Amino acid sequence: MKVDLGISAKNLKSVHGILNAVLADGNILYIKLRKFHWNLQGPDFLELHELFEVQYTALEAAIDLVAERISTLGGVAIGTTTEFAKNSQLKETPGKVPTNQMMLKELVGDHESIVKSLRKLIDDCDTKYGDAGTADFLTGLMSDHEKMAWKLRQYFAV
Repeated sequence: MKVDLGISAKNLKSVHGILNAVLADGNILYIKLRKFHWNLQGPDFLELHELFEVQYTALEAAIDLVAERISTLGGVAIGTTTEFAKNSQLKETPGKVPTNQMMLKELVGDHESIVKSLRKLIDDCDTKYGDAGTADFLTGLMSDHEKMAWKLRQYFAV
């Protein structure tokens, strides 16, 4: 059955694209957090191990919500690592394991990149595509990423 939510098919298609990009970013960050979680070393091991687990667990739930939002709006969620890599703004570094401090710096940067991107996408969904529901949904995700970045950033406080 065709979706009839008061948003044109053309606008819905654009929103599906936005949400699939958000889904890709979430999955790349999730995978990176898992990699870093598995490869931590040193005196902050246990604390960072637990913090990264909290973040990837939260991301796992958010990823599912993003995919469900795409389906709710009649779209198809991407679901392969190839699609995630192609559609994400985040970069991976295969074969490299950074120091704990470099992991933290990279994760802060990724969260902040996502936040900046979401700010624009929220506005686009609301004003350009007439989808206040997705704008509201993305606002919640943005707030979550801001908080995750804040917690990671505290390891650089003096």
